[in-house]
Formats: sequence, structure tokens, C-alpha cells
Amino acid sequence: MTPIPLVGLKADQFRHPLDLEATNALKQLPGLDLMVRNLLGPLAEQFFYLNNIAASVLVGENQLPHLHQLLLDACQVLDLDPPQLYVQQHPAPNAYTFAMRGKKPFIVLHTSLIDMLTPEEIQAVIAHELGHLKCEHGVYLTPLNIIILAASLVPTWGAVIAQSLQERMMEWLRCAEFTCDRAALLATQNPRVVMSVLMKLAGGSPTLAPQLNLDAFIAQARDYDDISNTELGQLLKSAQTAQLTHPVPVLRAREIDRWASSPTYQSLLQQPKIGYNDKVAPKGGWRNW
Repeated sequence: MTPIPLVGLKADQFRHPLDLEATNALKQLPGLDLMVRNLLGPLAEQFFYLNNIAASVLVGENQLPHLHQLLLDACQVLDLDPPQLYVQQHPAPNAYTFAMRGKKPFIVLHTSLIDMLTPEEIQAVIAHELGHLKCEHGVYLTPLNIIILAASLVPTWGAVIAQSLQERMMEWLRCAEFTCDRAALLATQNPRVVMSVLMKLAGGSPTLAPQLNLDAFIAQARDYDDISNTELGQLLKSAQTAQLTHPVPVLRAREIDRWASSPTYQSLLQQPKIGYNDKVAPKGGWRNW
């Protein structure tokens, strides 16, 4: 079934409540704006921008057109202007989005991720990244990702920055990922597609991916709730995710499983649509899948 275009869709219509709460908390973090202006600055942004586009292939009508069409279709459903899309040779399955001041945002897909996904699942990944753009997560995502990349290149400098910022920014990022998984669901309008991507990220490979059982993984995601029934279980879950940039895949799958059957999601698919020419293009942002 072809997904229904959600013309006039606003970010707050699908934003996860934890995302909103964590964003408000992050706004209170002192010194963040100063750090971005004085420590990161345009030179750092330009470095990481060039680092990505120099070793990637730009997707378009004449270059991997099937991927280009997946991007265009997802943008039409989510009602935003298409960013650039790049494919990069990399052994770690991943995707991310980057937006620089004055430049068009772009999405990068790693080849190893593409190799184990179906076209619908690739579109879900693209739509997840588009969710960051739709929700204007770039205000905090760009500095956070530059911090993460810089920390790997300059460990001492990265450790100093991380001491004051990492915990609260990582918490915000994990909450933002829930919102972008919802964007992936809205674009594909098939929760099984989104949960299948999460399953493959948890335990997939080009050879194993076709053998994985999605129903068993969904049951596993629902069982994850049972761990929260005890105080110890809740503590262990918090400790497990404290230093992660993303929630664990089973938790993300459980959230999508729940939201797909919610009245909010159903109403978004049934709401009256405004004219397509009334849309307003959003600002950019970035983060890994």
C-alpha cells in the first residue's frame, strides 16, 4: 500500500513526550551556546562536512536513482524539502544527517546498512533521519555530533568536553531518537518495516537478515517491559543505556509497537490535508540512525 502524504504535518504532532521534556531540560544547560561558538566554530563544522562528502557518492536522478526515489517519496509523505543523500563505503551499519549553517543538509547511508535492508527498510532509515530535520534537532545535534567525532580524533580534548556535557546531551539524544522512529513509521506507515530495521541493527548481517524472525523479535520487545517490574530491573536498564547515543533496539521497537496502535498515530493518517503548496520548509539537523 502506498503511504498517504501527510501534507501540512507539524513536528509537534508526532514528537515523543520524552523528546519535548529532554529538550526543555537541555535549554537550561549553561555554556552550551558559548562552547559551540568559541570551541567548535565554523572551522570544525567545515572539517566534518568535507570529511563526509569527500569520501561518499552523491545520490541523484543519474546516480543510484532507486535510492533517490526513496528519499523523494519519504519527503513527500513527511512534507519537507529533500536534503542531499550520500552513500559511503563503511563496514559499520549506520546512517546520519548533518546540517551546516548556510548549506543544504545531507544524509549519509553506509553501504553495510544498505546491504542488509530491503528498499522499504532503507526508506524507513531515510525517514528517521528526515525526522531530525523535521523537528529541527540540529540546534543541539550538530554540536553533539561534532563533540563525538572530535573526541575520537582528539581523545584528551573530547574527554574534557564530555565531562560537563555528555550525560545530559546523551539523554536528550536518546529521547530524540524515539521521535525520529515515529517519523520512520509515518513515512512507511508500516510498523513491521520499522521494527524489522531495529531487529537487523540488533543482530543482523547480509547473510543473517533474511533468516531473522520479526514476530519473535516483537515478542522479545514486549518482554522487555517485564524487567521494569522490579526496582533492580529498572536500575539495570538505566545503567545499560546511560552512555549510549541511542535507546536499545528492543526498547525502540516496543515504543513503535505501542505508538502504531495509538489514537494519535491513527488520527494523523486520517486527518484532512491542506493544500500541498501551503507547506513550509523546515530547518536542518543531524544524527545517526
